[in-house]
Amino acid sequence: MESIAHSTVRKLSEVRGLSEAKVVKLKDIVKQLVPMEFKTAADALEDRKQLVTLSTGSVELDKLLEGGIETGSLTEVFGEFRTGKTQLCHTLCVTCQMPISEGGAEGKAIYIDTEGTFRPQRLQGIAERFGMDPAVALENVAYARAHNSEHQTELLKMAAAIMSQDRYALIVVDSATALYRTDYSGRGELSERQMQLAQFLRQLTRLAEEFGVAVFMTNQVVADPGAMSFAKDSTKPIGGNIVAHASTTRLRLRKGRGENRICTVFDSPTLPEADCQFAVGPSGICDASE
Repeated sequence: MESIAHSTVRKLSEVRGLSEAKVVKLKDIVKQLVPMEFKTAADALEDRKQLVTLSTGSVELDKLLEGGIETGSLTEVFGEFRTGKTQLCHTLCVTCQMPISEGGAEGKAIYIDTEGTFRPQRLQGIAERFGMDPAVALENVAYARAHNSEHQTELLKMAAAIMSQDRYALIVVDSATALYRTDYSGRGELSERQMQLAQFLRQLTRLAEEFGVAVFMTNQVVADPGAMSFAKDSTKPIGGNIVAHASTTRLRLRKGRGENRICTVFDSPTLPEADCQFAVGPSGICDASE
């Protein structure tokens, strides 16, 4: 371990303007800012009790998620078009502002839109439903439109800057993978696409851990040629193992009858594999109709 530390100091010392003494001093400062020691599982459990969950707007969906969308981690939702992914994003932008006792986190939201689907008027209707002032709810959502994958990554740096100045509870990326699909096409660019996507997801994870916010991202699906023709759902989320390993909780959305939708816990370290129904209404996500 000591040899690794000496190697790091030597490499940093090669940077022009940084002496070995400066590098050692910088490392000491970093050690004070970043916990680098072990903790007991009991302490880790106490830390997790401090995390809050954001209500989805549906009682049944909140029950499925054992409270709602978890802060401090990355939640991915995927499904075909018109399954409620973007509507869920909009609803969370409002519910995250509510008091903790009502299923919120008393914080603001950041919305990174990559497909041009953000609609502020939807936020107004959702805010009115929860008895909030629509004008205040809109002011508490920071919105940005990403035009390419590089811009999408740069927006995360801006997000970190504004989160250090105020209380934020949610980061939405809708969708996290769309621009990578168009910027990197063909098998020849697949490796580069996955590498850039992995770096973006890593930055999202760091923001979730550093600021304690809930990171909620949507993902697109493609036809799965390996699925049986009689399978209930013959699609799979894009991004492969890169996205699968980065996401803490993965949710699959499917269309139901009418405005009803079905949410399935696809993968989670704490939630059991189960599903429930919810609905998409004029005021965001709500409980399913019979």
